[in-house]
Formats: sequence, C-alpha cells, structure tokens
Amino acid sequence: MVRKVDYNSRKKAVLHTAINRYIKNALPVASDEIAREFDLSSATIRNIFMDLEEAGFLKHPYTSGGRVPTDKGYRYYLDYLFQQIDLLTEEKERIIKECNRKIGKFDDALENTSEVISEITHYAGIASFLEWQDKFFYKGLSYILEQPEFKDVSRIKLLIKMVEEKQQLLKIINRDFTGKVKVYIGSELGFPEMENCSLIVASCKMKNHSSGRLAVLGPMRMQYNHIIPTMEYISDCLSQICEEI
Repeated sequence: MVRKVDYNSRKKAVLHTAINRYIKNALPVASDEIAREFDLSSATIRNIFMDLEEAGFLKHPYTSGGRVPTDKGYRYYLDYLFQQIDLLTEEKERIIKECNRKIGKFDDALENTSEVISEITHYAGIASFLEWQDKFFYKGLSYILEQPEFKDVSRIKLLIKMVEEKQQLLKIINRDFTGKVKVYIGSELGFPEMENCSLIVASCKMKNHSSGRLAVLGPMRMQYNHIIPTMEYISDCLSQICEEI
C-alpha cells in the first residue's frame, strides 16, 4: 500500500523546524540538518526550501547555502505554527518579586517594570503611559547590541538614536490594537532603522490611570513562545501594583 504524503503539512513542519532552529542558533539552516530530523533526503528538503523561498518565507543570506526566515516567514510562524509555553512557577515568582520592589509612585513602577522586562527577556524593556506624548522608560538596550544580527555599526547608531529620541518609537508603541499583545516584525514597524527588529507590545490596564504600554525590543529572532506569555504576565503584575499606588 502506497503511503499518501500530505505535502502541505510537511512543508509547514519544515518551516516550523527551520525557524525554531534559527531562533535557537542564529545560524543559516542547512538542508542536511532538517533532513536528519525528518528522516528525508537532503535533496527533498532542498526542494521544500526552494518552495518556501519562492513563497517568501525563507531567504538565502549572502552566499551561504542555508536559509533564514524572512519577515513574512516569522509572521506566518506567529499566526499559524508556534505555540506559547506556560511560564514555570519559578519564573512567575521571580517576576512577582522583581515587580514588587519598593515603589513610591507611578513613575517608579514603570521605570522598574522596564528593568524587569529587560532582565527577564535579555532584550530592551520599555514602559510607557499612553497620556505621555514624549516619554518612556527603557532599559537593556545593550542586550540588543550583543545579538549577531547587529554587527553593522551604522545601523546600530540609527537604532540607538531612534530609541533615545523616542518620538518615532512612541508612535509605534501607542498604536491602537485589539487583544492584550501585539507583535510587530521587521518591516511591519515602518522604519528602516528597525528592519532587523521585532517589537512585542502589551497593553496594561490600570484602575486609577489610563492604559499603559509595555514593550520588548529585540531581533526578529526572538523566542516568541516564551516572551509573549512573559509580557502578558508582567502586564498583569503591573496592573495589580498600580491599583495600589
């Protein structure tokens, strides 16, 4: 009996595996790596890679034989392929402890939260209040500069300038969106200075204040399945703290 192959499902599985591997290793993914995992020939995986590249989900970096995800690939991954993971009890306890450092006023809570986001995610943490038109707190920009994607000095300078001048980044963070978390990937941010970045924004409801926004800024190669639930949990913790301020 001939086994029927679901080529579409296999293609999705290969894309999922390739993106996960790139997120973990920051290296172009070679066909023979994926072939071993799927018990398929390298030639078969190369053909699938070609299909995924033609569809705009993967691309060749420079002269490398491996592939890396595109903005479109990451978006498809987020919308259809990945699954959030539950935070460990130890992680939740650490977040609660860090968020509840001695806080005297609302500004202190936001500044502290930006630091918590940075410490937990190892990317840049940002906290803002929607009524502020020219202010946010940020910590951990140096984490971004340590990532292999950010070796171009001129691009780094543009990114740092954008963060420090704040206005353009605030426009993105303060965009309206439905749901608790919004993810902007690469070109979705709308600024060439951030084309290698992703921004995960979480809304934060407060009893005695209008909405706040929390964000993590990092490379497109983020562990979305962990960072998204982390941002949701930090947002809940800050909402609870701000009710008591």
